[in-house]
Order: sequence, then structure tokens, then C-alpha cells
Amino acid sequence: MLTHDQVAEWADAYRRAWETADAGAVSGLFSESSSYRSNIYEEPYMNRAGVREYWSSVTAAQTDVDVRTGEPVVMEQKATVEFWTTMSVDGQPVTLAGCLLLRFDESGLCTDLREYWNFEGGTHHPPTGWGV
Repeated sequence: MLTHDQVAEWADAYRRAWETADAGAVSGLFSESSSYRSNIYEEPYMNRAGVREYWSSVTAAQTDVDVRTGEPVVMEQKATVEFWTTMSVDGQPVTLAGCLLLRFDESGLCTDLREYWNFEGGTHHPPTGWGV
């Protein structure tokens, strides 16, 4: 059974990979047969190679990335984790706040990720009580 600590460690590794634009590190958090849906209206990126391809392209325009993750909510092999990210995209400050819906295999690798997010120009701070 998946634990809170396992998901918190996974989310912290995801955060570090995002902040350093390390597509190899983030793809290593996913199973070989994983599905990564960064936008619910688009087709998912499939398997580790797809995750790596997506991350290589999306982080190319991002600088000064600061990611915060909230406390995970875990139920059996599924989890949710909020994220709050401030960064520059093509030199412009933006805030990306959202939630990751995750499913894990028995070894602790993510098999399915769906993101729901809101993108806003400027630097915004999380509201009181965020991420708890």
C-alpha cells in the first residue's frame, strides 16, 4: 500500500526536477508504461520517453522556477498533490497553480498523471491554508 511519505518523497523529487529542468530525473519517476496528461483536453504523453520529451520542451522557456507542493492525500495506490509554481516564461513572470492526480505501481513509480492547473500572469502567493 502506498504511504503518505512515499508520495511526499515522490513530489519532492518532482519539484527538484522541475526547478532544475531535469527531464531525465522527472522521467525516472514514471513507469515505462506510464501516461502523463499535462492538459486534460490533449492526448497524454506515453511512457518514460514521452514524459522526457514533454519535459524537455516545456521547461525550455522556463527560468527562475520555484515550486511548492502541498501535503499529499493518499488512498490505496492513488494520490493528489497540489502545486504552486512561480517562474518566468520567455522572460515574463507567471504563476501556475494546480493539482496532480496520480496513480502508482507497487514499486512507487507513477503510472498515470493528470494535471489540472490555472496559469496567471505575474507573481502570486498562495492563499492562507493552501497545501494543507
